Amino acid sequence: MLEVTDGQKIGIGLVGFGMFFLFLGVLLFFDNALLAMGNVMFLVGVSLIIGISNTYNFFFQKHKLKGSSFFFGGIIIVLFGWSIIGMFVEGFGFFYLFKGIFPAVINFLRRLPVIGAIFLLPGIRTVSQFCPAEDKERRRRRGQEQEGENR
Repeated sequence: MLEVTDGQKIGIGLVGFGMFFLFLGVLLFFDNALLAMGNVMFLVGVSLIIGISNTYNFFFQKHKLKGSSFFFGGIIIVLFGWSIIGMFVEGFGFFYLFKGIFPAVINFLRRLPVIGAIFLLPGIRTVSQFCPAEDKERRRRRGQEQEGENR
């Protein structure tokens, strides 16, 4: 079984509280203080869970720089007080960072008993079908990596 250190337990708590504060900040009409606290808690929690170097490596990979810049730019905009614009910019960056994970998550959710039935509803089905199993960029990158290994 995977052992969780005390720092990782604190990180899990910080990520949970960060998500709660972000949700509460959006629910309370984009409250600047709650959104800022939620963003900071989320980032510190992620750093504690996977480590500072792994966090740095995740956000600053060459193909994720666009998403990272939008994500951190959105956080900075929220900290300056423009919460609605900042959350939209941050959301775009979050989507761009994790766009490779979304197809796997959707396929997993389709297999769940109750949630899978929701994905079969007419409007949601058409939207979820636009999320391909693997995007062209990922296939191209994997092909380049395999060519490099074969040489």
